[in-house]
Amino acid sequence: MLDPTRAAPSAFAVHLGEKPNHSSANGTKIAVQNVDFFYGEKHALKDVAIDIFEREVTAFIGPSGCGKTTLLRCLNRSYETIPGAYMTGTIRLDGHDIHDPELDLPLLRRRFGWVAQRPNPFPWSVHTNVAYGAWLHGLTHDAADTDALVEHCLRQVGLWDEVKDALDQPGTELSGGQQQRLCIARALAYAPDILLMDEPASALDPGATALLENLIDELRRRYTIIIVTHNMQQAARLAQRVAMFHLGRLVETGDAVDIFLRPRHEITAAFLEGRFG
Repeated sequence: MLDPTRAAPSAFAVHLGEKPNHSSANGTKIAVQNVDFFYGEKHALKDVAIDIFEREVTAFIGPSGCGKTTLLRCLNRSYETIPGAYMTGTIRLDGHDIHDPELDLPLLRRRFGWVAQRPNPFPWSVHTNVAYGAWLHGLTHDAADTDALVEHCLRQVGLWDEVKDALDQPGTELSGGQQQRLCIARALAYAPDILLMDEPASALDPGATALLENLIDELRRRYTIIIVTHNMQQAARLAQRVAMFHLGRLVETGDAVDIFLRPRHEITAAFLEGRFG
């Protein structure tokens, strides 16, 4: 543990967002309890326990290969598509065990939107990219209903005015930043509770990254957001809560202002100061 008299890594003070603290008004959305995870014989997560709060951004930080994305896969049970992978422990969503045998797995997964590292729009029109999930889940009933949903989701991500005259254009022809916002609109179209974002800005230029960060800050007022990022300034700007991972273990978690200015653990301080990672 750190010496409490040690100077805080104050370089992050200028990057902290407007609300770098958890609000007591936001209840626990996801409770991870004593989770271990294995890829065959590889022990990827070790006794992880963390609460994720609703209407907040929680940033998972730590060096590559430390278990951040693996935990995302545990939350929506997408790990079950990986041969030989298995989890022990408990994850509760709104108080309900996500591994309850009576739970409808497709409905569970629908509650999570996933945004990948690189934009991955379908090779279809902008309109179809957004509408597909709603069609698949029976959330729209006619063309007018679908058109209204597409417009609503594109407006949510600040893309409507940019593409409203090109809805028949392939989504793959948009710029990288536009493609990533389209992928977020696609995720929002099937009405999730939670957005899981795995380094969503890693392939974007600074301008597109700034637009994406503004969007995330706006969306967290309505959604629970978990973001994996290797950009510590980005984590400081966006997050209310931060979780530091190392070698499959959760080293510490807390409000962004505390993690970045007053880390409790030597490993966290060393990582933030760039001494490893």
